[in-house]
Amino acid sequence: MTGISPASGNSAGGDSVTITGSGFTDATAVDFGGIGAVMQVNSDTQIIATSPPGSGIVDVTVVAPGGMSATSPADLFSYQG
Repeated sequence: MTGISPASGNSAGGDSVTITGSGFTDATAVDFGGIGAVMQVNSDTQIIATSPPGSGIVDVTVVAPGGMSATSPADLFSYQG
């Protein structure tokens, strides 16, 4: 994963988040801090996910046939009150 946009959203969830990277064609899940999100794979390089409710700063991860994406500063999502 190379990034997410926006990198913050409402603690109630419901924000549309664009995830960029590669190898997403057969992705099966997106998690925000371990909580599953509704997601749609748009291409091998883009997923649109809806943030679930949460708090604090969490890692966003993608599960694909190659495994789970590594965490990095590029995948941090900050929940705002």
